[in-house]
Amino acid sequence: MNHSTGEIFEAAKPRPAAGETRDVPGEPGAFFGIGVGPGPAGFLPVAALEALRRARVIFLPRARSAEQSVARQCLAGLDIPASKLREIEFEMDPDRTVLREHYSALAQDIAGELLAGHDVAYLTIGDPMTFSTYGYTLAALRECLPGATIRTFPGITSFAAAAAALGWPLGEGKERILVLPCPDDADSLRRDIETHDVVVLMKIGRRLPWVLGLLAEMGIAAQCALASRIGLPGEVLCASVSDFDGPPHTGYLSTMLIRRRAREQRHV
Repeated sequence: MNHSTGEIFEAAKPRPAAGETRDVPGEPGAFFGIGVGPGPAGFLPVAALEALRRARVIFLPRARSAEQSVARQCLAGLDIPASKLREIEFEMDPDRTVLREHYSALAQDIAGELLAGHDVAYLTIGDPMTFSTYGYTLAALRECLPGATIRTFPGITSFAAAAAALGWPLGEGKERILVLPCPDDADSLRRDIETHDVVVLMKIGRRLPWVLGLLAEMGIAAQCALASRIGLPGEVLCASVSDFDGPPHTGYLSTMLIRRRAREQRHV
């Protein structure tokens, strides 16, 4: 039986004390999708923390190019035993066949733990349902184990965290907001900016230099902001990218907040 985000744990299920796991002989475990961070360990709903403590196994994605999981860093300071953590190396291969095989194998591992009666958590950065690998994992698990008990906890998106850290209102009045992964060419991004009041730009990566160049060319760089690695080592918070002079690799784990018109020039 699947559980939507808004549902609560069944009252009949035994709950462990803080820090303890739950194993019920003969009863499959539950699967929890949990968004952590981005950044500080405190960016986690109380209900999600309860699920983390309840889980017997916690899967953490780690980029193949990274030395350690960013999701693991977001757990810093929480009372989560390291013995529960299991890192999964992944890479967003453009070959869909490779991706399906990867997530199918991951789903098999998760299903095995669930059928053994273990509660399992899968961590992702930000919100599990917003540009996240969790969506692929969830689809593969539902195909592998249709009857799995699933609960997804909403998390804090990178753009919500960036807006809060920078004091940058994302939307006021009837402003039109577009959230998108960074296009591969400047002309596409220019059209997106020209047809919306605010653009939230994600998955910037190596495109950062030409994005900054475009904003300067359009004369709006001063009212656009950049946040990278919020709350983590190497954090960058730049309220105006016209002043930004960081290295190109800052584009990774970054979110840009783009405003077409300066706030004081808008009308209600």
